[in-house]
Amino acid sequence: MKTLIKNATIVNEGVKFKGSVLISGESIDRIFPHVIPADLDTSQMEVIDAEGLLLIPGAIDDQVHFREPGLTHKGEIATESRAAVAGGVTTYMEMPNTNPQAVTQEELQKKYDRAAQVSAANYSFFMGATNTNLDEVLKTDPTKVCGIKVFMGSSTGNMLVDDEKTLSEIFKHAPTLVATHCEDEATIRKNTEIARQRYGENVPISRHCHIRSDEACYISSSKAVELASKFDTRLHILHLSSAREMSLFSPGKVADKKITAEVCVHHLWFDERDYIDHGTRIKWNPSIKCVKDKEALWEALLADKIDVIATDHAPHTLEEKSNTYFKAPSGGPLVQHSLVAMFEMSKKGFISVEKVIEKMCHAPADLFRIDRRGYIREGYFADLVLVDPEDSWIVAPENILYKCGWSPFEGTKFSNKVVSTFVNGQKVYDQEKISESIRGQRISFNV
Repeated sequence: MKTLIKNATIVNEGVKFKGSVLISGESIDRIFPHVIPADLDTSQMEVIDAEGLLLIPGAIDDQVHFREPGLTHKGEIATESRAAVAGGVTTYMEMPNTNPQAVTQEELQKKYDRAAQVSAANYSFFMGATNTNLDEVLKTDPTKVCGIKVFMGSSTGNMLVDDEKTLSEIFKHAPTLVATHCEDEATIRKNTEIARQRYGENVPISRHCHIRSDEACYISSSKAVELASKFDTRLHILHLSSAREMSLFSPGKVADKKITAEVCVHHLWFDERDYIDHGTRIKWNPSIKCVKDKEALWEALLADKIDVIATDHAPHTLEEKSNTYFKAPSGGPLVQHSLVAMFEMSKKGFISVEKVIEKMCHAPADLFRIDRRGYIREGYFADLVLVDPEDSWIVAPENILYKCGWSPFEGTKFSNKVVSTFVNGQKVYDQEKISESIRGQRISFNV
């Protein structure tokens, strides 16, 4: 089956131009800048007129929590991958803090097997590290697994790796990229005790950014950078949130770096003032911090100190989130709204559309060395998204696809909309409808 997407405004590799793309099977066959050849026979193909629409590579989200197995009352691979393709995310990398945790090769493989059955998007899963599973970690195949996840700060599922010898061995011998959650536990415990002494159990949510502080982040992130520098490790620090941490990173092309950085949409969109209206719905680890931190993240992103924009999509039920500070879990659903949120920030002048595509599509592909994805190039997999840059809509329960049924963007008006999403050449999402029969693929990596 061939599909011709014609008359689109293609945004790819830093340029925007009018053109058409021919899909053949699961791949991009031809790219036609401006004019389609007169001798192209379109009689046996589906032709999509994309006049007025943007055509972009599918977004690659390098950090999601889809909650399967064991936490499926919050989300499932099936439900959250459908939300992903509705948001223009064609590939995701999922975290190991499920139940059971993906800390053995056997449990990791079970997640791949499940995704092959139900995932609407392409997928990879991180191998989880603990204080005691180094042998399993070192069996990880770098051509088939996106990386090793190390929690250098505890979060949902408590997989904290705090044994100094184990950390050194992981960084020294890791067969693939090491991705870290960086928050210093001793600092967090100290700040928690100060808050409890002042407020008892009724700590205001606004104190979250002081409990999980910039100091806690910096201490842990700088330690990760020190270990990576010592052992020449490929290190990717996830969900950076503070101005202090930006001194740890250097500008440049992501493909040339051994130490890379990610920022999440919520740390670019919200700041501590938003706790007043959103409360525990925007409780994340690491925390959403001050205005100056948000501004520093934007500055570092535009200067290419930060390489990737992701979500840390981590659904919880509203019942779970509607609790007091200590009882409400951290995390929230984002993967359906990340791309439109960043396009909205582009309209507001924060970032160009070309830069959004670089940070959400190209850079993750380069950083993880993904095989033939992340770009609109002939011979690459046809992971493509059509976006209407002028279609306004409001996030509401009836259009939220997360299993948990809510979004921190609820009530937000976006002035752009994902129209269609193609995964491996197949139209999996179109005009708010999802094809239930289409499945994504396990992605592979060039080492």
